[in-house]
Amino acid sequence: MSRALGDGQLSQFWYSQETALKLAKEAIAAAGEGGRIACVSTPSVYQKLRELHREDLAVYVFEYDRRFAIYGEEFVFYDYNNPLDFPENIAAHSFDIVIVDPPYLSEECLRKTSETVKYLTRDKILLCTGAVMEEEAMRVLGVKMCRFTPEHTRNVANEFRCYTNYDSGLDHDV
Repeated sequence: MSRALGDGQLSQFWYSQETALKLAKEAIAAAGEGGRIACVSTPSVYQKLRELHREDLAVYVFEYDRRFAIYGEEFVFYDYNNPLDFPENIAAHSFDIVIVDPPYLSEECLRKTSETVKYLTRDKILLCTGAVMEEEAMRVLGVKMCRFTPEHTRNVANEFRCYTNYDSGLDHDV
């Protein structure tokens, strides 16, 4: 999910239902049975994971928008400007997969968000961001662009893409 701030309001760009479902299913497959999934700045994927009712998975949403605090212990306030500021119950390398969409298309934001991702993940990363960030994403996270192209409910000005650091289903059946 990307966000833009204007007039002090948080404006969010949500994935389409199809994209959120595809990303949620990919996260489930990557996490494996009994896995742990971190959704960093991707609340629409988090909500889709909740809809899928997988009791064997632990799913957390790391989000700046405090409206998601309604999810209780699964909500972790997240500000990319403080990339490692987490409660004590969030341990290093405790998630099987981190799905992340940095809130801004900038090298600084991707670099800071990458600190978060590297702290949280055991190994698997699923990044959604602008195609213009491909080289930087490869450099800071070791990810490669997938064939799958995420779509949003509203038009966004930049071409968005998915990137992973593992053999992903997002490269098949697109």
